[in-house]
Amino acid sequence: MPGLKKTIAVLPGDGIGPEIMRAAIALLSDCAATFGHQFEFREFPFGGTAIDRTGNPLPNETLAGCKSADAVLLAAIGGPQWDKLPLEKRPEAGLLRLRKELGLYINLRPVRPRPSLRNISPLKPERLSQTDIEIVRELAGDIYFGKHEKGGEGANAWARDVAEYSAAEVDRVARYAFERAESRKGKLTSVDKANVLSTSTLWRQTVTALGKKYPTIELEHMYVDNASMQILLKPDQFDVILTGNMFGDILSDEASALAGSIGLIPSMSRGKEGTPALYEPIHGSAPSLAGKDVACPIGMISSASLMLRESFGLETEAQWIEAGVDRVLDHGYRTMDISSPDSRVVRCSEFLEMVRGDVHDAATHTERYGWGV
Repeated sequence: MPGLKKTIAVLPGDGIGPEIMRAAIALLSDCAATFGHQFEFREFPFGGTAIDRTGNPLPNETLAGCKSADAVLLAAIGGPQWDKLPLEKRPEAGLLRLRKELGLYINLRPVRPRPSLRNISPLKPERLSQTDIEIVRELAGDIYFGKHEKGGEGANAWARDVAEYSAAEVDRVARYAFERAESRKGKLTSVDKANVLSTSTLWRQTVTALGKKYPTIELEHMYVDNASMQILLKPDQFDVILTGNMFGDILSDEASALAGSIGLIPSMSRGKEGTPALYEPIHGSAPSLAGKDVACPIGMISSASLMLRESFGLETEAQWIEAGVDRVLDHGYRTMDISSPDSRVVRCSEFLEMVRGDVHDAATHTERYGWGV
């Protein structure tokens, strides 16, 4: 698909964010030059950096820039210097508002342990097997967006966080999950806590009714406590996992450990067709590593390749970047956080230049790599 022209809103954020974002932008620029596309990158302040500049984690300029873009690329936000602010003024409040303003109600997190990194997974290779999971998390409802109340003082202090779902909210994310399962192995596991929660009872009823419209999909229901155990006992039993906002937040972080590090996993948050989706690694801003050029950029790079695939329909280009990362890993090069005793430890910037060199070689020797550039 040559000649694509796309605008990408870039939110480097805080901590290691600017460092790993540079890696993603460099590879996207190389991709555009190699395949004949035009990517315009528009950078905006967001999170703690935006608070320091404007007093607002999501300035109006940033929100407008995100809404007008074809996709949004976010690195990471947050840090201890903003932890004493009221909840509604912290960097994370900016992310929740951005999701709401962009109408993002689906979060997709693919968990595919890389063959060359299986030695850093906490699971034995035989238990990890051929794990390839997509976790579809509802993103706009549940306890995160319900009413939050607190009162009283001392021993009489109290707090309340309300979880709410409507059938329509469950239905729209479930349809997406069924469609993902149709394009994969044809199995969907819906995770809830229907034995004790009214929201989960509604969730299960809605998913079950919708499942009748997808007769080729094997649908199973699983309580969240059992699901959290099964992800570790036998992760290859799962294909697509569908769950609510809070359960999805927890389970997807747990599942990322299967790959060996939370720093390796990308994510996509999306809403209706035709609106910009948001791509980000699932790790945090790692303030203690900021400015040291030691952070792993793979989660950010993988988020960029996920954007190419899901928002722009550029499957070949996404594979081109991912294959470059894999080949560098195959040669034993690692950033500090994913290293093992026999690794060749390199800095973030060095890892990037190795990937750039590899994909340049792939573009130059198309007969060897088969990209047809």
